[in-house]
Amino acid sequence: MNSHRNHIRSTLLRRLAAAALLLTATAGARAEPTFSFDGTPGKLPKTVIPLSYAIELTPDFASLALPGVETVDIEVREPTAQLTLNAINTTFGVAMIDDGAQRAEVSTDAVAQTATLTFAKPLAAGRHTLRIAFTAQINKFGTGLFSVDYPTDAGIKRLISSKLEPADARRIFPCWDEPAFKATFALSVTIPRNMMAVGNMPVAQEEPVAENLKKVSFAPTPTMSSYLFVLTVGELEQATADADGVTIGVVTTAGKSGQGRFALDSVVKLLAWYNDYFGVKYPLPKLDLIAVPGGFGGAMENWGGITFFESRLLFDPATNAESARRGIFAIIAHEMAHMWFGDLVTMAWWDNLWLNEGFASWMATKASAQFYPQWQSWLNGYGQKQFAMGLDARRTSHPVQQPIADHSEATTAFDAITYNKGQALIRMLENYLGEHAFRDGIRKYMAAHAYGNSTTADLWHALESAAGKTIAGVAASFTEQDGVPLIVAETICDGASQRMTLRQDRFVIAPKSAAALPSRTWQIPVAVGLVRGTAPEEMLLQGSADIPAGACGEAVKVNLGDIGYCRVEYGPNSRAALVKAFAQMSIDDRLNIVTDSWALVQAGRAEPSSYLALLDPLDTSDHRAVWDQVISSLAVLNRLSRDRGERPVIQAYARAMLRPLLDRLGWDGGGAGDDDTALLRASLIRMLGDLGDDTVIAEARRRFAAFLQDPKTLSNALRDPVAHVVGVTADQSTYDTLLALARKSTVTNERLRYYYAAASARDPALARATLALTLTDELPGTIVTGMIGTVASTAEQPQLAWDFVRANFDTLLARQGPSFRDQFVPNFMTNFTDDAHAAELAGFAPAQSTSGGRVMTARALESIAVAADFKARALPAVDAWIKARKP
Repeated sequence: MNSHRNHIRSTLLRRLAAAALLLTATAGARAEPTFSFDGTPGKLPKTVIPLSYAIELTPDFASLALPGVETVDIEVREPTAQLTLNAINTTFGVAMIDDGAQRAEVSTDAVAQTATLTFAKPLAAGRHTLRIAFTAQINKFGTGLFSVDYPTDAGIKRLISSKLEPADARRIFPCWDEPAFKATFALSVTIPRNMMAVGNMPVAQEEPVAENLKKVSFAPTPTMSSYLFVLTVGELEQATADADGVTIGVVTTAGKSGQGRFALDSVVKLLAWYNDYFGVKYPLPKLDLIAVPGGFGGAMENWGGITFFESRLLFDPATNAESARRGIFAIIAHEMAHMWFGDLVTMAWWDNLWLNEGFASWMATKASAQFYPQWQSWLNGYGQKQFAMGLDARRTSHPVQQPIADHSEATTAFDAITYNKGQALIRMLENYLGEHAFRDGIRKYMAAHAYGNSTTADLWHALESAAGKTIAGVAASFTEQDGVPLIVAETICDGASQRMTLRQDRFVIAPKSAAALPSRTWQIPVAVGLVRGTAPEEMLLQGSADIPAGACGEAVKVNLGDIGYCRVEYGPNSRAALVKAFAQMSIDDRLNIVTDSWALVQAGRAEPSSYLALLDPLDTSDHRAVWDQVISSLAVLNRLSRDRGERPVIQAYARAMLRPLLDRLGWDGGGAGDDDTALLRASLIRMLGDLGDDTVIAEARRRFAAFLQDPKTLSNALRDPVAHVVGVTADQSTYDTLLALARKSTVTNERLRYYYAAASARDPALARATLALTLTDELPGTIVTGMIGTVASTAEQPQLAWDFVRANFDTLLARQGPSFRDQFVPNFMTNFTDDAHAAELAGFAPAQSTSGGRVMTARALESIAVAADFKARALPAVDAWIKARKP
């Protein structure tokens, strides 16, 4: 390495260390108080509190202007001549207090996203009425109120919808846009008569107001946070059902309500189950699930009106694989859980976002296990915890309870630590307390904090009260500090019996040159026992332990059932016994051994040969979850070996391992189409296509050609993987065919299938054509960044895509919004693994313009460094092991 490269690396490591110090400065355990409004973090003064909003909006679908008037009842807690609230990209008209008693001078701060109203005389303490005329904007990107242009058989149509979390209600109307400022919201909206408006509450009145216009007024909401406000307007239709007096609706664009039947049935069963579990009935008179054909890519838990990206909610039997029901049910269950965890009881500030997202993720999987046990949702969802642990092992991790300075940092909190680690911790704590005691604690928590705010300390208090068992210390060791516990375990024989020693360490994934991370200790609930035999010992590991472990040579496993949030590293004796007993383990434990083995290789605590040797005897009949982990690790090796000499050897090895499994399953095996076999088959076809398996590529092309002549010849379960393989290997003619299929469809999931397949083409000329397409109005704005990312990753053209992003940055930022700058660019750069591109990211000024952007950049720089270290360390060892291995 020359001196220039040394300088770059040392500079990057210093920047990374500084960023990590910033991110972890408050990572140590801290005693969090229960909720207090005055003690809640936030940017707005607590001297004025909104009580109720009456909002009138008149959206202009052509110009995308959003004129409005709001009347806000406020409580002034102490005399003041200034009111500060949130607003962005808003033009203010007249602002007055108490029917014109005083008019305000309005000044705005674009950086802080605030507006300050200054009055000539101080307002007395007590209640007042504020009236503000304003004009906001309807965005073309998916925050605030945004527009979506979507194809129909009658041409392009436009609707508008909202997405406000964490801090974008301020883009629609001036407001106190922090979760602790709860109020009621009464909305009226003037729209074309041929359109339907959907809000949080039922329509209270609808009346004509002018030619071709009508005014729709909604009933006032319960007390809630501003980010839960919702408005969707368009040429919509609705299918409804009744569930215990609550009107359930699935709202779609015209002609698609029939595709909401599975969603509608799911909501009905979930509502009854959630009402019972939480001990508080859903309090609103209606609950709509709204399918939006663009704008944003997930779902949002607006109270009474949950919005979904259309393909995440609707099931079209003509185009969807049967297995799509799993994802649809899971996201509905997640968002519905928020009706209690998040909407009824709201975290006080974004530092406790995990109270919303971790619990909703856990509840969704719990609900899937309740209603569809055949899906084995905990087992098949193992990757969520693995992903979180991979991030949590880094120096740029953060506690699930993390300090959040502002709205840009709040956006960064929506990550795998918050969602997936939060979910894993809740599952572990439920197991520790017992299912019934845990549920009783949740009921106490809901009853105590309904329509209010809370902190994590409030939850621990409720759980301890119900369970009669201390939990705060256990929980705090996982929620108030970052990091992954490592349990180092070894057995020692003493005559015919053996003992096992257990000690704690910190599991870390970091470049070899990085400074050591601070040590951590946890209180770890964990099950230890024989692989076969008596019930495991449930223990709380604090520090180290020495326990009896059966007869000498017996296989003893730590973290039986894989419910604990920890890694386990076994000594030579223990590992040898476990490998010998591998086939006799439960599926959960086999999977746990495989995932921990791979993680130890990533951390440099084990050689790649130890993991690869574990895969050699795997049976092709093993569970999908085990094979999915294998596919995932092989995909990492394949990606990192791009442009390196080890790649042909690694690809040949991976093909030799996976092809027998596909041969056993076959392309047209039996099953319901919603079983693990169908899902594993699809993963194998996709992966083998990426690995250049000639037989699989030829068969995919043959089936695609037949599909073009007669779509019935290709099952829905195979359409995604076949399109993917055809796309990766596409020539110009095939590429044009894929785009033609996307363009002629009005079904969102089908359009995405073919657009993404086209973006996967590895021909550089076709990749350039895809990138050019992202600057047009053809693509749903929701998938533009995904298409660019696909060109970089799947099409293996990262430099081409990066050159395009830099050349068109301003245009893309204007079209995609702040998330493109703060999140997409740093994440995109993890397609590279070299110092030069890390230096480019570190010096890319737009990504450093907000504190949230700087957090994301620090994480990306570490990802690049970790990948570079693993590539240099592991790929030669993998190559050597494969070459020395006897087939």
